[in-house]
Amino acid sequence: MVTPDNHAGLGRMAVASASAMDSQRDIILAVANPLEPPPIHAGSSLLGYAPSRYYGAGQHAASTLAALKKSYAFSEVAGWPIKTLDLYCIVLQPPPGTSRDSLLKALAGDRRVQLAQPLHDYAVYGKRSAEAAHHYNDPYVRLQRGFLETDTALAHDFSQGSGIRIAVVDTGVDLTHPDLRGRIHDAHNLVDDDAAAFDRDSHGTEVAGIIAADGDNHQGIVGIAPEATLSVYKACWYPQVPNAGARCNSFTLAKALATIIDTDARIINLSLGGPADPLLNLLLVQILEQGRIVVAAIPPEGNVDGFPDNTPGVILVRVSGMSAAPPGVLSAPGDDILTTQPGGGYDFTSGPSMAAPHVSGMAALLLSIAPGLDARAIRDLLLRSSKVSDGVLQVNAASAVTELRDTPKATR
Repeated sequence: MVTPDNHAGLGRMAVASASAMDSQRDIILAVANPLEPPPIHAGSSLLGYAPSRYYGAGQHAASTLAALKKSYAFSEVAGWPIKTLDLYCIVLQPPPGTSRDSLLKALAGDRRVQLAQPLHDYAVYGKRSAEAAHHYNDPYVRLQRGFLETDTALAHDFSQGSGIRIAVVDTGVDLTHPDLRGRIHDAHNLVDDDAAAFDRDSHGTEVAGIIAADGDNHQGIVGIAPEATLSVYKACWYPQVPNAGARCNSFTLAKALATIIDTDARIINLSLGGPADPLLNLLLVQILEQGRIVVAAIPPEGNVDGFPDNTPGVILVRVSGMSAAPPGVLSAPGDDILTTQPGGGYDFTSGPSMAAPHVSGMAALLLSIAPGLDARAIRDLLLRSSKVSDGVLQVNAASAVTELRDTPKATR
């Protein structure tokens, strides 16, 4: 049994044996775990509600897991709640005769399932053993799909992005988030003077957490570059329409880019896009001519004919997938990414916007080792060192750092 961690909201984990887990076979499954007490109606009682066999699971999660087990006949290895996310997770073994891929596909299409992913093991993806990787005390690190698939813990043995400033042009960011407080150097609101709305903005908070969430603070997750610092430029906002996505315009984006030109930010993350814009293109070209690294997400449909993706020299990133990426475009994790949320929380999110910050963080790891690298060198290195993970080719932090360190300094 593992003692509960009051900082993270993780309960005890029931584990039969650590050796019972197999990264080549097992699956992590998460279901919703609302812990509100069931309503008591007239004439009803709580008799018959025995304590759940799942430690920390509410009635809803326990019944869902029991039904899923009946449907798919899997075996449980371990289970634990994640209270902050209202989830209950188990590690499971597929039944005899069922492949992991086929069970994952079935679980992914089941509406009762919040998350289904392979159980990851550091030893599978790194050139060195898992024991050589840094082991973080951040409680949700094992649920960070992008962090695990890119072997970032191994890369952190040599670089964590120290000394590198990254400009995040996005919505606002929760500046008080426990995993971000020490990572944000400065923040600028180029939309309005609403400080409360700035801290409530989700998209920028998600991007910031993927890049630079604090490590080894007994809190939440770990960023790809946990020693890098962020400059936040709010150029996008949420319209007062239910479920509307954040929007920006030429004016706010131009103000952000113009401000960045006079700073020492080495990397600019642009998890946004839209039509081609002559003014924005001029500013972006000037930024690139200064030797800065601009990382941009491309649209889900893959079009690269607008801002910022049609400007030569921008590092383009798509979500990893089974199809081949367009020439010169990097593939990075972007589905079911666990990251920071406003109000000190954490949740899973998906999209090209989440793939780009993985690459921005890796660029910081590389620049911290070799500050003279330019955008083309970083892009080519990340392309060349990409590895297959879960059947898809994508960037790999450990491979990129290892190749850079093996390169003679004179050729960096």
